[in-house]
Amino acid sequence: MTYSPSLRPVLAGLSLTLALGACQSDKKPEAAATADAATAPATLTDGTWRGVLSAQGQEIPFLFDVATAGGKPTVTLRNGEERLKLDEITSAGDSTTIRLGVFDAALVVRADGEDKLKGSWVKYDGKEPYRVPFAATKGEQQLFAVAAARKALSFDGTWKVTFKGDDGETYPAVGIFKQTGTDVTGTFLTTTGDYRYLAGQVDGANLKVSTFDGSHGFLFTAHNGPKEPIDITKEYAPNTLFGDFYSGKSGHETWTAVRDPTAKLPDANALTGMKPGQKKLDFKFPNIFEGGSISPSDPKYRGKVVVIQILGSWCPNCMDETNFLAPWYEKNKSRGVEVIGLGYERTADQKLAAQKLLKMKQRMNIGYDLAVAGIADKEAAAKSLPQLAQVLAFPTTIFLDKKGEVRKIHTGFSGPGTGKYYEAEMADFNQTVDKLLAE
Repeated sequence: MTYSPSLRPVLAGLSLTLALGACQSDKKPEAAATADAATAPATLTDGTWRGVLSAQGQEIPFLFDVATAGGKPTVTLRNGEERLKLDEITSAGDSTTIRLGVFDAALVVRADGEDKLKGSWVKYDGKEPYRVPFAATKGEQQLFAVAAARKALSFDGTWKVTFKGDDGETYPAVGIFKQTGTDVTGTFLTTTGDYRYLAGQVDGANLKVSTFDGSHGFLFTAHNGPKEPIDITKEYAPNTLFGDFYSGKSGHETWTAVRDPTAKLPDANALTGMKPGQKKLDFKFPNIFEGGSISPSDPKYRGKVVVIQILGSWCPNCMDETNFLAPWYEKNKSRGVEVIGLGYERTADQKLAAQKLLKMKQRMNIGYDLAVAGIADKEAAAKSLPQLAQVLAFPTTIFLDKKGEVRKIHTGFSGPGTGKYYEAEMADFNQTVDKLLAE
């Protein structure tokens, strides 16, 4: 999914975006933290921590675990069922830097008393580092406070959702929540992807869920419809919700929802297409390895089914798709299918963009080819692929048949946090490839 500052999927930019406040200079963490990574920083002690990003007058909480083996610490972010392992951890002086996976971002922290941390979440992929203040306390394992005397309403189920930006623009979504007592997990699906793994609590008639994946810090709040009479001492399931969506330092939208088990989005395979008269893509982009280039007309791809992935190393939805595509490619490449990843990065520096994509390739064990295609902007991406009518989302997946003709364009990606929608996505992908291979 692509998130702009207003996080409207139909606009350019990426979310779905986070960043943290600082506790040291603007230098990149690898330059600022030079201590041996095998030495466990004293600030990180084993156990579960509750971290909080402070932005827009809100707290965006998340949980993480610290475990040390052989003197080397590992941090694991927890978002619902998701576990994101972070093992690039260094220290210098009283400061500890935790690199956030493939993203050009870090948590930069130092001790703030016993079993407490303070610092910043910093994103380095813009012209200036993007910072949001961060604090953490060891031992706390609940994201949001719940008043014990209040009866939790049921938000469980499927919801038809409309998000509205501060400029009045709207877009549709489907909310799916699973509630056990006061604990809730779920996500929102949109036409360009999903908001990934969300988790939180219900406090009476109020819902709060959040997530932090290293690239995004999201908080969704909601309450039941104000015109509905309720008695929170009794079982009650609201049918209308009113809420707010906060992202990082400035992203804000409101949202409304009605309970609807049949809610669905427009067909992701019909949102974009080729320009009239166009059947093939014609591009030649530099390989991430210096000196090479990639084109669908290269001998390697002729006569094969080719899947083209429009992605960015900054994009969590792209990471979800890549986590599927990388092992899928290894299992299926012998069948006569290839994958090309076209990387659109948050820098115009081709060498730096290649470095970001190479890191992604190495950390995610990507065996297919990656190219530096341009900057992370949907309009720019569409211009770089002029045969396309438009590019609405990162990721976008394009299927070419054995003649090199475009047969399907799939907008967005419903990741594993969407449950049955993810399973349907995988089934549709495999059916499409099987059909093209059989021709």
